[in-house]
Amino acid sequence: MKAALTQINATVGDLAGNARLVAAAAREAHRQGALLVIAPELALAGYPPEDLLLRPAFMQACAETLATLAAELADCKGLHLVVGHPHQFGSRGDVRSKSLAVQRRFNAASVLSGGHILGTYCKRELPNYQVFDERRYFASGRDAGLPPLVFEVGGLRVGVLICEDAWFDEPAQAAVAAGAELLCVLNASPFHLDKADEREARMAERARAVGRPLLYAHLVGGQDEVVFDGASFALDATGRLTARAPAFEPALLMLDIDADHVPHGEVAAVPEVEAQAWAALVTGVRDYVGKNGFPGAIIGLSGGIDSALVLAIAVDALGADKVRTVMMPSPYTADISWIDAREMAARLGVRYDEIAIAPMFDSFRSALSAQFEGRAEDTTEENLQARIRGTLLMALSNKLGSIVLTTGNKSEMATGYCTLYGDMAGGFAVIKDVAKTLVYRLAEWKNRQPVRRADGSTGPVIPERIITRPPSAELRPDQTDQDSLPPYEVLDAILARYMEDDQGVDDIVAAGFDRAVVERVARLIRVNEYKRRQAPVGIRITHRAFGRDWRYPITSKFRA
Repeated sequence: MKAALTQINATVGDLAGNARLVAAAAREAHRQGALLVIAPELALAGYPPEDLLLRPAFMQACAETLATLAAELADCKGLHLVVGHPHQFGSRGDVRSKSLAVQRRFNAASVLSGGHILGTYCKRELPNYQVFDERRYFASGRDAGLPPLVFEVGGLRVGVLICEDAWFDEPAQAAVAAGAELLCVLNASPFHLDKADEREARMAERARAVGRPLLYAHLVGGQDEVVFDGASFALDATGRLTARAPAFEPALLMLDIDADHVPHGEVAAVPEVEAQAWAALVTGVRDYVGKNGFPGAIIGLSGGIDSALVLAIAVDALGADKVRTVMMPSPYTADISWIDAREMAARLGVRYDEIAIAPMFDSFRSALSAQFEGRAEDTTEENLQARIRGTLLMALSNKLGSIVLTTGNKSEMATGYCTLYGDMAGGFAVIKDVAKTLVYRLAEWKNRQPVRRADGSTGPVIPERIITRPPSAELRPDQTDQDSLPPYEVLDAILARYMEDDQGVDDIVAAGFDRAVVERVARLIRVNEYKRRQAPVGIRITHRAFGRDWRYPITSKFRA
Protein backbone atom coordinates (compact mmCIF):
# COMPACT_ATOMS: atom_id res chain seq x y z
CA MET A 1 0.00 0.00 0.00
CA LYS A 2 1.10 3.56 -0.66
CA ALA A 3 0.79 6.25 2.01
CA ALA A 4 1.79 9.91 2.23
CA LEU A 5 2.71 12.46 4.87
CA THR A 6 1.59 16.01 4.06
CA GLN A 7 3.97 18.67 5.37
CA ILE A 8 2.04 21.92 4.97
CA ASN A 9 2.60 25.53 6.04
CA ALA A 10 -0.68 26.30 7.78
CA THR A 11 -1.76 29.78 8.90
CA VAL A 12 -3.67 30.19 12.15
CA GLY A 13 -7.28 31.11 11.45
CA ASP A 14 -7.11 30.66 7.67
CA LEU A 15 -9.47 27.70 7.73
CA ALA A 16 -10.33 27.76 4.04
CA GLY A 17 -6.71 28.26 2.99
CA ASN A 18 -5.46 25.48 5.25
CA ALA A 19 -8.16 23.13 3.97
CA ARG A 20 -7.10 23.90 0.39
CA LEU A 21 -3.49 23.00 1.23
CA VAL A 22 -4.58 19.71 2.80
CA ALA A 23 -6.95 18.87 -0.05
CA ALA A 24 -4.36 19.64 -2.73
CA ALA A 25 -1.76 17.45 -1.01
CA ALA A 26 -4.28 14.64 -0.48
CA ARG A 27 -5.35 14.73 -4.13
CA GLU A 28 -1.76 14.65 -5.34
CA ALA A 29 -0.95 11.76 -3.02
CA HIS A 30 -4.05 9.89 -4.21
CA ARG A 31 -3.05 10.56 -7.83
CA GLN A 32 0.25 8.85 -7.03
CA GLY A 33 -1.60 5.85 -5.60
CA ALA A 34 -1.80 6.62 -1.88
CA LEU A 35 -4.76 5.25 0.08
CA LEU A 36 -3.59 6.68 3.42
CA VAL A 37 -2.70 10.36 3.81
CA ILE A 38 -1.77 11.97 7.12
CA ALA A 39 -1.90 15.73 7.71
CA PRO A 40 -0.38 17.49 10.75
CA GLU A 41 -1.86 18.34 14.16
CA LEU A 42 -4.53 21.07 14.06
CA ALA A 43 -3.80 21.46 10.35
CA LEU A 44 -7.20 23.01 9.64
CA ALA A 45 -6.97 25.63 12.38
CA GLY A 46 -3.23 26.30 12.32
CA TYR A 47 -1.09 25.90 15.44
CA PRO A 48 -1.33 27.30 18.04
CA PRO A 49 -4.75 28.97 17.70
CA GLU A 50 -4.58 30.15 21.34
CA ASP A 51 -7.67 32.07 22.52
CA LEU A 52 -9.38 31.75 19.16
CA LEU A 53 -10.40 28.39 20.61
CA LEU A 54 -12.51 30.20 23.21
CA ARG A 55 -14.71 31.75 20.52
CA PRO A 56 -17.78 29.61 19.67
CA ALA A 57 -17.80 31.03 16.14
CA PHE A 58 -14.26 29.74 15.57
CA MET A 59 -15.11 26.26 16.79
CA GLN A 60 -18.21 26.15 14.61
CA ALA A 61 -16.22 27.31 11.59
CA CYS A 62 -13.68 24.53 12.21
CA ALA A 63 -16.49 21.95 12.27
CA GLU A 64 -17.95 23.29 9.03
CA THR A 65 -14.53 23.31 7.35
CA LEU A 66 -13.95 19.68 8.32
CA ALA A 67 -17.30 18.62 6.87
CA THR A 68 -16.64 20.57 3.67
CA LEU A 69 -13.20 18.97 3.30
CA ALA A 70 -14.68 15.50 3.68
CA ALA A 71 -17.26 16.21 0.98
CA GLU A 72 -14.67 17.73 -1.35
CA LEU A 73 -12.53 14.57 -1.30
CA ALA A 74 -15.47 12.19 -1.78
CA ASP A 75 -14.39 11.42 -5.34
CA CYS A 76 -10.95 10.12 -4.25
CA LYS A 77 -11.85 6.44 -4.25
CA GLY A 78 -10.38 4.47 -1.37
CA LEU A 79 -8.57 7.49 0.12
CA HIS A 80 -8.41 7.76 3.92
CA LEU A 81 -7.24 11.19 5.09
CA VAL A 82 -6.31 11.73 8.75
CA VAL A 83 -6.41 15.45 9.54
CA GLY A 84 -5.98 17.46 12.74
CA HIS A 85 -8.56 19.99 13.96
CA PRO A 86 -10.10 21.37 17.17
CA HIS A 87 -13.33 19.60 18.04
CA GLN A 88 -16.41 19.88 20.21
CA PHE A 89 -18.84 16.99 20.37
CA GLY A 90 -22.32 18.23 19.75
CA SER A 91 -21.26 20.94 17.32
CA ARG A 92 -22.74 18.85 14.50
CA GLY A 93 -25.30 16.97 16.57
CA ASP A 94 -22.89 14.21 17.59
CA VAL A 95 -24.80 11.55 19.54
CA ARG A 96 -22.02 11.27 22.12
CA SER A 97 -22.66 14.85 23.26
CA LYS A 98 -25.17 13.48 25.80
CA SER A 99 -22.30 12.04 27.82
CA LEU A 100 -19.97 15.04 27.39
CA ALA A 101 -20.29 18.70 28.25
CA VAL A 102 -20.77 20.46 24.92
CA GLN A 103 -18.36 23.19 26.03
CA ARG A 104 -15.44 20.74 26.27
CA ARG A 105 -12.92 21.25 23.51
CA PHE A 106 -10.51 18.61 22.20
CA ASN A 107 -7.36 18.60 20.15
CA ALA A 108 -8.60 16.06 17.65
CA ALA A 109 -7.93 14.14 14.45
CA SER A 110 -10.59 12.76 12.15
CA VAL A 111 -10.49 10.10 9.45
CA LEU A 112 -12.19 11.26 6.24
CA SER A 113 -13.17 8.83 3.49
CA GLY A 114 -15.87 8.59 0.85
CA GLY A 115 -17.26 12.00 1.77
CA HIS A 116 -17.80 11.02 5.40
CA ILE A 117 -16.10 11.45 8.78
CA LEU A 118 -15.43 7.85 9.78
CA GLY A 119 -14.18 8.58 13.28
CA THR A 120 -12.61 11.20 15.53
CA TYR A 121 -9.74 10.73 17.98
CA CYS A 122 -9.08 13.11 20.87
CA LYS A 123 -5.57 13.77 22.14
CA ARG A 124 -4.88 12.14 25.49
CA GLU A 125 -1.65 13.81 26.66
CA LEU A 126 -1.83 17.62 26.82
CA PRO A 127 1.53 19.42 27.12
CA ASN A 128 1.71 22.39 29.47
CA TYR A 129 5.40 23.37 29.48
CA GLN A 130 7.78 25.53 27.42
CA VAL A 131 5.60 27.17 24.74
CA PHE A 132 2.69 24.77 25.25
CA ASP A 133 -0.50 25.78 27.05
CA GLU A 134 -2.92 23.08 25.93
CA ARG A 135 -4.63 22.48 29.27
CA ARG A 136 -5.95 26.03 29.09
CA TYR A 137 -7.96 25.05 26.02
CA PHE A 138 -8.44 21.31 25.72
CA ALA A 139 -9.76 18.35 27.69
CA SER A 140 -7.97 15.01 27.54
CA GLY A 141 -9.65 12.31 25.48
CA ARG A 142 -8.63 9.76 28.09
CA ASP A 143 -10.09 11.79 30.98
CA ALA A 144 -13.31 12.17 29.00
CA GLY A 145 -13.56 8.39 28.63
CA LEU A 146 -13.07 8.43 24.87
CA PRO A 147 -11.55 5.31 23.24
CA PRO A 148 -8.55 4.98 20.93
CA LEU A 149 -9.22 5.25 17.21
CA VAL A 150 -8.14 2.40 14.95
CA PHE A 151 -9.36 2.16 11.35
CA GLU A 152 -8.64 -0.14 8.42
CA VAL A 153 -7.26 0.88 5.05
CA GLY A 154 -5.80 -1.43 2.42
CA GLY A 155 -6.03 -4.36 4.81
CA LEU A 156 -3.90 -2.53 7.41
CA ARG A 157 -5.20 -1.46 10.82
CA VAL A 158 -3.98 2.06 11.63
CA GLY A 159 -3.98 3.68 15.07
CA VAL A 160 -4.11 7.46 15.49
CA LEU A 161 -2.00 9.49 17.96
CA ILE A 162 -1.45 13.24 18.26
CA CYS A 163 2.01 14.66 19.03
CA GLU A 164 2.51 14.47 22.83
CA ASP A 165 0.62 11.16 22.91
CA ALA A 166 3.60 9.47 21.28
CA TRP A 167 6.01 10.73 23.97
CA PHE A 168 4.23 8.58 26.58
CA ASP A 169 3.52 4.87 26.89
CA GLU A 170 -0.24 4.68 27.43
CA PRO A 171 -1.73 6.16 24.23
CA ALA A 172 0.34 3.94 21.93
CA GLN A 173 -0.31 0.87 24.08
CA ALA A 174 -4.05 1.61 24.00
CA ALA A 175 -3.98 1.88 20.20
CA VAL A 176 -2.11 -1.43 19.88
CA ALA A 177 -4.52 -3.10 22.32
CA ALA A 178 -7.32 -1.91 20.03
CA GLY A 179 -5.66 -3.70 17.11
CA ALA A 180 -3.33 -1.12 15.54
CA GLU A 181 -0.67 -2.60 13.25
CA LEU A 182 0.72 0.83 12.28
CA LEU A 183 0.78 4.10 14.24
CA CYS A 184 0.23 7.46 12.59
CA VAL A 185 1.20 10.52 14.62
CA LEU A 186 -0.02 14.03 13.75
CA ASN A 187 2.35 16.75 14.97
CA ALA A 188 2.89 20.45 15.50
CA SER A 189 6.18 20.35 17.38
CA PRO A 190 7.87 23.78 17.67
CA PHE A 191 11.47 23.87 16.54
CA HIS A 192 14.53 24.40 18.64
CA LEU A 193 18.13 23.53 17.85
CA ASP A 194 18.66 19.76 17.65
CA LYS A 195 14.93 19.10 18.20
CA ALA A 196 14.79 16.89 15.08
CA ASP A 197 17.29 14.43 16.56
CA GLU A 198 15.44 14.37 19.88
CA ARG A 199 12.12 13.82 18.12
CA GLU A 200 13.33 10.90 16.06
CA ALA A 201 15.01 9.28 19.06
CA ARG A 202 11.85 9.46 21.18
CA MET A 203 9.65 8.16 18.38
CA ALA A 204 12.10 5.29 17.83
CA GLU A 205 11.71 4.40 21.51
CA ARG A 206 7.94 4.39 21.07
CA ALA A 207 8.04 2.21 17.95
CA ARG A 208 10.29 -0.32 19.68
CA ALA A 209 8.22 -0.29 22.87
CA VAL A 210 5.05 -1.38 21.09
CA GLY A 211 6.66 -3.22 18.18
CA ARG A 212 4.85 -1.21 15.52
CA PRO A 213 6.02 1.00 12.62
CA LEU A 214 5.29 4.70 13.02
CA LEU A 215 4.49 7.52 10.58
CA TYR A 216 5.17 11.09 11.80
CA ALA A 217 3.52 13.99 9.90
CA HIS A 218 4.73 17.45 10.92
CA LEU A 219 3.92 21.10 10.23
CA VAL A 220 6.33 23.50 8.57
CA GLY A 221 6.44 27.31 8.70
CA GLY A 222 6.40 30.22 11.13
CA GLN A 223 3.64 31.32 13.50
CA ASP A 224 4.49 34.43 15.52
CA GLU A 225 7.51 33.42 17.65
CA VAL A 226 7.48 29.68 16.97
CA VAL A 227 8.78 27.90 13.88
CA PHE A 228 7.94 24.39 12.66
CA ASP A 229 10.69 22.59 10.81
CA GLY A 230 8.86 19.81 8.98
CA ALA A 231 11.24 16.86 8.51
CA SER A 232 8.33 14.40 8.71
CA PHE A 233 9.55 10.81 8.89
CA ALA A 234 8.73 7.10 9.03
CA LEU A 235 10.16 4.33 11.23
CA ASP A 236 9.94 0.57 11.15
CA ALA A 237 8.93 -1.48 14.21
CA THR A 238 12.55 -1.56 15.45
CA GLY A 239 12.78 2.24 15.41
CA ARG A 240 14.94 2.35 12.29
CA LEU A 241 14.45 5.45 10.14
CA THR A 242 13.11 4.49 6.71
CA ALA A 243 12.04 7.86 5.27
CA ARG A 244 12.40 11.58 6.02
CA ALA A 245 11.02 14.70 4.32
CA PRO A 246 13.16 17.83 3.83
CA ALA A 247 13.36 20.33 6.68
CA PHE A 248 11.88 23.84 6.54
CA GLU A 249 9.91 23.46 3.32
CA PRO A 250 6.46 22.16 2.39
CA ALA A 251 6.64 18.59 1.14
CA LEU A 252 4.66 15.48 0.32
CA LEU A 253 6.54 12.42 1.56
CA MET A 254 5.38 9.38 -0.41
CA LEU A 255 5.76 5.99 1.27
CA ASP A 256 5.52 2.40 0.13
CA ILE A 257 4.33 0.11 2.93
CA ASP A 258 5.41 -3.46 2.25
CA ALA A 259 3.79 -6.76 3.25
CA ASP A 260 5.58 -6.65 6.61
CA HIS A 261 4.08 -3.19 7.28
CA VAL A 262 7.47 -1.49 6.85
CA PRO A 263 7.25 2.01 5.29
CA HIS A 264 9.87 2.98 2.71
CA GLY A 265 10.60 6.36 1.13
CA GLU A 266 13.25 8.95 0.37
CA VAL A 267 15.51 10.02 3.24
CA ALA A 268 16.43 13.71 3.27
CA ALA A 269 19.50 14.78 5.23
CA VAL A 270 19.27 16.66 8.55
CA PRO A 271 20.98 20.07 8.15
CA GLU A 272 23.94 21.01 10.35
CA VAL A 273 23.14 23.12 13.42
CA GLU A 274 24.00 26.48 11.86
CA ALA A 275 21.96 25.63 8.78
CA GLN A 276 19.01 24.70 11.01
CA ALA A 277 19.24 28.00 12.86
CA TRP A 278 19.53 29.98 9.64
CA ALA A 279 16.56 28.23 8.05
CA ALA A 280 14.47 28.76 11.18
CA LEU A 281 15.25 32.48 11.26
CA VAL A 282 14.55 32.89 7.54
CA THR A 283 11.29 30.95 7.90
CA GLY A 284 10.25 33.04 10.90
CA VAL A 285 10.86 36.35 9.12
CA ARG A 286 9.28 35.25 5.82
CA ASP A 287 6.08 34.00 7.43
CA TYR A 288 5.69 36.78 10.01
CA VAL A 289 6.07 39.46 7.35
CA GLY A 290 4.11 37.61 4.68
CA LYS A 291 1.26 36.20 6.75
CA ASN A 292 0.66 39.57 8.39
CA GLY A 293 0.62 41.43 5.08
CA PHE A 294 3.59 43.77 5.49
CA PRO A 295 4.96 44.92 2.12
CA GLY A 296 8.55 44.74 3.29
CA ALA A 297 11.02 45.38 6.08
CA ILE A 298 13.19 48.24 7.33
CA ILE A 299 16.47 47.69 9.17
CA GLY A 300 18.66 50.22 10.93
CA LEU A 301 22.22 49.41 9.86
CA SER A 302 25.08 50.25 12.19
CA GLY A 303 28.07 48.64 10.54
CA GLY A 304 28.02 46.06 13.34
CA ILE A 305 27.59 42.30 13.37
CA ASP A 306 24.00 42.13 14.66
CA SER A 307 22.40 44.40 12.06
CA ALA A 308 24.52 42.74 9.36
CA LEU A 309 23.20 39.32 10.34
CA VAL A 310 19.59 40.53 10.44
CA LEU A 311 20.00 42.09 7.00
CA ALA A 312 21.36 38.87 5.49
CA ILE A 313 18.50 36.87 7.02
CA ALA A 314 15.89 39.37 5.81
CA VAL A 315 17.16 39.31 2.23
CA ASP A 316 17.09 35.51 2.19
CA ALA A 317 13.55 35.59 3.60
CA LEU A 318 11.99 38.41 1.58
CA GLY A 319 14.24 39.28 -1.34
CA ALA A 320 16.37 42.39 -1.71
CA ASP A 321 13.54 44.38 -3.29
CA LYS A 322 11.50 44.19 -0.08
CA VAL A 323 14.26 45.23 2.32
CA ARG A 324 15.28 48.81 3.02
CA THR A 325 18.23 49.88 5.17
CA VAL A 326 18.98 53.12 6.96
CA MET A 327 22.34 54.15 8.43
CA MET A 328 21.96 56.84 11.12
CA PRO A 329 25.44 57.99 12.12
CA SER A 330 26.08 59.90 15.33
CA PRO A 331 29.15 61.94 16.33
CA TYR A 332 30.65 58.68 17.66
CA THR A 333 30.13 56.54 14.56
CA ALA A 334 33.47 55.33 13.20
CA ASP A 335 34.25 55.83 9.53
CA ILE A 336 34.68 52.09 9.09
CA SER A 337 31.07 51.59 10.25
CA TRP A 338 29.83 53.77 7.40
CA ILE A 339 32.09 52.03 4.91
CA ASP A 340 31.12 48.52 5.99
CA ALA A 341 27.38 49.29 6.13
CA ARG A 342 27.44 50.74 2.61
CA GLU A 343 29.47 47.80 1.34
CA MET A 344 27.12 45.18 2.74
CA ALA A 345 24.02 46.96 1.41
CA ALA A 346 25.68 47.09 -2.01
CA ARG A 347 26.61 43.39 -1.92
CA LEU A 348 23.00 42.44 -1.21
CA GLY A 349 21.45 45.02 -3.55
CA VAL A 350 19.12 46.61 -0.98
CA ARG A 351 18.14 50.25 -0.77
CA TYR A 352 20.51 52.15 1.50
CA ASP A 353 19.95 55.63 2.96
CA GLU A 354 21.81 57.75 5.48
CA ILE A 355 20.22 60.12 7.98
CA ALA A 356 22.64 61.93 10.26
CA ILE A 357 21.30 62.22 13.81
CA ALA A 358 23.87 64.73 15.11
CA PRO A 359 21.60 67.79 14.58
CA MET A 360 18.70 66.07 16.36
CA PHE A 361 20.98 64.90 19.17
CA ASP A 362 22.22 68.47 19.65
CA SER A 363 18.64 69.75 19.74
CA PHE A 364 17.65 67.24 22.42
CA ARG A 365 20.66 68.10 24.56
CA SER A 366 19.94 71.79 24.17
CA ALA A 367 16.28 71.35 25.11
CA LEU A 368 17.25 69.38 28.22
CA SER A 369 20.25 71.48 29.24
CA ALA A 370 18.43 73.38 31.99
CA GLN A 371 17.02 70.18 33.51
CA PHE A 372 20.41 68.44 33.29
CA GLU A 373 22.45 71.38 34.58
CA GLY A 374 25.21 70.31 36.92
CA ARG A 375 25.02 66.66 35.90
CA ALA A 376 27.69 64.90 33.85
CA GLU A 377 26.81 63.13 30.61
CA ASP A 378 26.12 59.41 31.10
CA THR A 379 23.96 56.66 29.63
CA THR A 380 21.13 59.19 29.33
CA GLU A 381 22.83 60.80 26.35
CA GLU A 382 23.72 57.38 24.93
CA ASN A 383 20.07 56.35 25.10
CA LEU A 384 18.97 59.59 23.48
CA GLN A 385 20.88 58.60 20.36
CA ALA A 386 19.26 55.18 20.27
CA ARG A 387 15.80 56.69 20.77
CA ILE A 388 16.30 59.20 17.97
CA ARG A 389 17.14 56.29 15.68
CA GLY A 390 14.10 54.35 16.87
CA THR A 391 11.85 57.34 16.18
CA LEU A 392 13.20 57.73 12.65
CA LEU A 393 12.78 54.04 11.85
CA MET A 394 9.22 53.97 13.17
CA ALA A 395 8.38 57.11 11.18
CA LEU A 396 9.53 55.37 8.02
CA SER A 397 7.53 52.31 9.01
CA ASN A 398 4.38 54.37 9.48
CA LYS A 399 4.83 56.15 6.18
CA LEU A 400 5.79 53.13 4.07
CA GLY A 401 3.87 50.35 5.83
CA SER A 402 6.97 48.16 6.13
CA ILE A 403 7.84 46.55 9.45
CA VAL A 404 10.96 47.48 11.42
CA LEU A 405 13.12 44.46 12.18
CA THR A 406 15.05 45.00 15.41
CA THR A 407 18.62 43.80 15.69
CA GLY A 408 19.14 42.99 19.39
CA ASN A 409 20.46 39.54 20.29
CA LYS A 410 19.68 37.23 23.23
CA SER A 411 22.78 38.21 25.23
CA GLU A 412 21.72 41.86 25.09
CA MET A 413 18.10 41.04 25.85
CA ALA A 414 19.16 39.03 28.89
CA THR A 415 21.36 41.70 30.40
CA GLY A 416 19.41 44.81 29.41
CA TYR A 417 22.20 45.99 27.07
CA CYS A 418 19.52 47.57 24.90
CA THR A 419 17.44 50.74 25.00
CA LEU A 420 13.70 50.89 25.53
CA TYR A 421 12.08 52.88 22.70
CA GLY A 422 15.49 52.94 21.02
CA ASP A 423 17.15 49.90 19.47
CA MET A 424 14.26 47.85 20.96
CA ALA A 425 11.74 49.85 18.90
CA GLY A 426 10.27 47.80 16.07
CA GLY A 427 7.80 45.14 15.11
CA PHE A 428 9.76 41.88 15.04
CA ALA A 429 12.94 40.83 16.85
CA VAL A 430 14.72 38.52 14.44
CA ILE A 431 17.68 37.41 16.59
CA LYS A 432 16.05 37.82 20.01
CA ASP A 433 16.86 34.16 20.81
CA VAL A 434 20.32 34.13 19.24
CA ALA A 435 23.17 34.51 21.74
CA LYS A 436 26.07 36.75 20.66
CA THR A 437 28.45 33.82 20.23
CA LEU A 438 25.93 32.17 17.91
CA VAL A 439 25.57 35.47 16.03
CA TYR A 440 29.24 35.18 15.08
CA ARG A 441 28.91 31.49 14.20
CA LEU A 442 25.97 32.22 11.91
CA ALA A 443 27.75 35.13 10.22
CA GLU A 444 30.78 32.96 9.54
CA TRP A 445 28.56 30.09 8.34
CA LYS A 446 26.71 32.40 5.96
CA ASN A 447 29.97 33.69 4.53
CA ARG A 448 31.03 30.12 3.75
CA GLN A 449 27.96 29.56 1.57
CA PRO A 450 28.30 30.27 -2.17
CA VAL A 451 26.15 33.38 -2.64
CA ARG A 452 25.71 35.44 -5.79
CA ARG A 453 25.93 39.10 -4.83
CA ALA A 454 24.03 41.99 -6.39
CA ASP A 455 26.87 42.84 -8.78
CA GLY A 456 26.89 39.28 -10.13
CA SER A 457 30.05 38.20 -8.31
CA THR A 458 30.11 35.25 -5.92
CA GLY A 459 31.45 35.64 -2.41
CA PRO A 460 30.68 36.41 1.23
CA VAL A 461 27.86 38.87 1.85
CA ILE A 462 29.07 40.14 5.24
CA PRO A 463 32.28 42.21 5.06
CA GLU A 464 35.02 40.45 7.03
CA ARG A 465 35.78 43.51 9.17
CA ILE A 466 32.23 43.48 10.55
CA ILE A 467 32.95 40.01 11.94
CA THR A 468 36.46 40.64 13.22
CA ARG A 469 36.23 44.12 14.80
CA PRO A 470 35.35 44.39 18.53
CA PRO A 471 31.58 44.90 18.98
CA SER A 472 30.48 48.38 20.03
CA ALA A 473 27.25 50.35 20.40
CA GLU A 474 29.21 53.46 19.32
CA LEU A 475 27.30 55.75 21.68
CA ARG A 476 30.39 57.29 23.31
CA PRO A 477 34.06 57.65 22.33
CA ASP A 478 36.07 54.40 22.05
CA GLN A 479 33.20 52.29 23.45
CA THR A 480 33.17 48.48 23.31
CA ASP A 481 30.58 46.01 24.61
CA GLN A 482 33.09 44.59 27.08
CA ASP A 483 33.21 47.93 28.89
CA SER A 484 29.79 46.95 30.28
CA LEU A 485 29.58 43.16 29.91
CA PRO A 486 31.76 40.11 30.58
CA PRO A 487 33.37 38.52 27.50
CA TYR A 488 30.57 37.01 25.43
CA GLU A 489 31.99 33.49 25.69
CA VAL A 490 31.63 33.73 29.46
CA LEU A 491 28.34 35.62 29.43
CA ASP A 492 26.65 33.21 27.02
CA ALA A 493 27.81 30.15 28.93
CA ILE A 494 26.37 31.56 32.16
CA LEU A 495 23.20 32.64 30.37
CA ALA A 496 22.66 29.12 28.99
CA ARG A 497 23.00 27.59 32.44
CA TYR A 498 21.01 30.19 34.40
CA MET A 499 18.27 31.13 31.96
CA GLU A 500 17.89 28.13 29.66
CA ASP A 501 18.65 25.30 32.11
CA ASP A 502 17.45 26.90 35.40
CA GLN A 503 20.73 26.30 37.24
CA GLY A 504 21.28 28.32 40.40
CA VAL A 505 24.18 30.67 41.11
CA ASP A 506 25.91 28.14 43.37
CA ASP A 507 25.62 25.40 40.74
CA ILE A 508 27.16 27.64 38.07
CA VAL A 509 30.00 28.68 40.39
CA ALA A 510 30.62 25.01 41.18
CA ALA A 511 31.01 24.42 37.42
CA GLY A 512 34.05 26.73 37.46
CA PHE A 513 32.71 30.23 36.87
CA ASP A 514 33.75 33.26 38.94
CA ARG A 515 31.14 34.00 41.63
CA ALA A 516 31.24 37.76 41.20
CA VAL A 517 30.65 37.44 37.45
CA VAL A 518 27.84 34.91 37.89
CA GLU A 519 26.07 37.04 40.49
CA ARG A 520 26.42 40.09 38.28
CA VAL A 521 24.93 38.31 35.25
CA ALA A 522 22.11 36.85 37.36
CA ARG A 523 21.33 40.31 38.71
CA LEU A 524 21.27 41.82 35.22
CA ILE A 525 18.85 39.14 34.06
CA ARG A 526 16.55 39.78 37.04
CA VAL A 527 16.46 43.58 36.95
CA ASN A 528 15.82 43.83 33.21
CA GLU A 529 12.63 41.79 33.10
CA TYR A 530 10.64 45.03 32.75
CA LYS A 531 12.47 45.78 29.52
CA ARG A 532 11.87 42.35 28.03
CA ARG A 533 8.13 42.63 28.69
CA GLN A 534 8.11 45.61 26.31
CA ALA A 535 10.25 44.00 23.61
CA PRO A 536 8.73 42.93 20.29
CA VAL A 537 7.97 39.29 19.66
CA GLY A 538 10.91 37.36 18.21
CA ILE A 539 11.82 33.98 16.75
CA ARG A 540 12.41 31.10 19.15
CA ILE A 541 15.27 28.77 18.21
CA THR A 542 16.39 27.41 21.62
CA HIS A 543 14.51 25.29 24.14
CA ARG A 544 14.11 28.37 26.39
CA ALA A 545 13.54 31.79 24.85
CA PHE A 546 12.47 35.15 26.23
CA GLY A 547 8.85 34.77 25.20
CA ARG A 548 6.08 32.23 25.71
CA ASP A 549 8.31 29.91 27.74
CA TRP A 550 9.83 32.60 30.02
CA ARG A 551 7.23 33.94 32.47
CA TYR A 552 9.13 35.52 35.32
CA PRO A 553 7.62 38.25 37.54
CA ILE A 554 8.93 41.77 37.09
CA THR A 555 8.59 42.43 40.81
CA SER A 556 10.45 39.76 42.78
CA LYS A 557 12.83 39.59 45.75
CA PHE A 558 14.04 36.02 45.15
CA ARG A 559 17.81 35.75 44.67
CA ALA A 560 19.50 32.47 43.74
